[in-house]
Amino acid sequence: MVKLPSCSKLGPVLHLCVAAAVRDLTTSVCSLLALTFSARLMAPGGGGGGDGICKEVIESRLAAADYDMATSSADLRGSPLRKAATGLCGYLGSSSMNEVHELLECPVCVNLMYPPIYQCPNGHTVCSNCKTRVHNCCPTCRNELGNIRCLALEKVAESLELPCKYQILGCHDIFPYYSKLKHEKNCRYRPYSCPYAGAECSVTGDIPFLVTHLKNDHKVDMHDGCTFNHRYVKSNPHEVENATWMLTVFNCFGRQFCLHFEAFHIGMAPVYMAFLRFMGDEDEARQFSYSLEVGGSGRKFMWQGVPRSIRDSHRKVRDSQDGLIIQRNLALFFSGGDRQELKLKVAGRIWKEQ
Repeated sequence: MVKLPSCSKLGPVLHLCVAAAVRDLTTSVCSLLALTFSARLMAPGGGGGGDGICKEVIESRLAAADYDMATSSADLRGSPLRKAATGLCGYLGSSSMNEVHELLECPVCVNLMYPPIYQCPNGHTVCSNCKTRVHNCCPTCRNELGNIRCLALEKVAESLELPCKYQILGCHDIFPYYSKLKHEKNCRYRPYSCPYAGAECSVTGDIPFLVTHLKNDHKVDMHDGCTFNHRYVKSNPHEVENATWMLTVFNCFGRQFCLHFEAFHIGMAPVYMAFLRFMGDEDEARQFSYSLEVGGSGRKFMWQGVPRSIRDSHRKVRDSQDGLIIQRNLALFFSGGDRQELKLKVAGRIWKEQ
């Protein structure tokens, strides 16, 4: 039986509520876990030594339910009713939670599974994404998967609260199982992707790591200062429809900014585009502004904007046309000479908004 604080401390009514809440939760947990393993064992061909495993795991859950949860004064500081609603994590030991975590792990991609969770006739589970990847064949026993849902395991998942997978990087929030995946897609502690635009680079990491990576592996130009003046040259601009120039990184206000310059088409019109990306999150990027300017023959063309975060890929920024865009004919006019060679000077400045 679960031990409860004395009525003199909580009051008779609250005492009864706590007893009911804990009893109901314990019953639900044990029932759900029993169903999970029973579903595997009762399925056709689901034997294979499963009786011992099922008995051992269910007994471990029952032992966990008998654990003394309310003997210390520290336990009394929080509401017992709130504790009863926090899900499985508060009542299973770390080893038991690891076992539940393993149950919810897809054997193919090794990620946590989310509904729909499928199982073969022998009770082996797989996530919906990998079901297609393995061509509807169970990766464990090679039987046909079909469309059997593992509803018991999906129900167990509803009761879980788990830490963000970027906990080691600084995120200490806890989320209901089905909210965890959505959070992790936008977690501010998730690693950044390499901002290099010349090739598809799969390297990820924090900002200091990526700065070193850009310098050592991509050999990008690194400059200190908040003003710049770059010249972009191309000897045969009419023959080049799409091109990406070498990335340049500026250290300014203790942060890093990436200057991009590309040639592409908007519709049928060949254009050049220059834009700035900030090595950090979007909310930090909004603290800065920048300007770009091209000119020649007594003319000027200017742009002012806010740097985009490297959370947005360079292609996304380019396709949104969020930067200085100049048609090729005008760029060649600014280059001077016979307009057969691109010699475009781009000047710029970065400043911090007050």
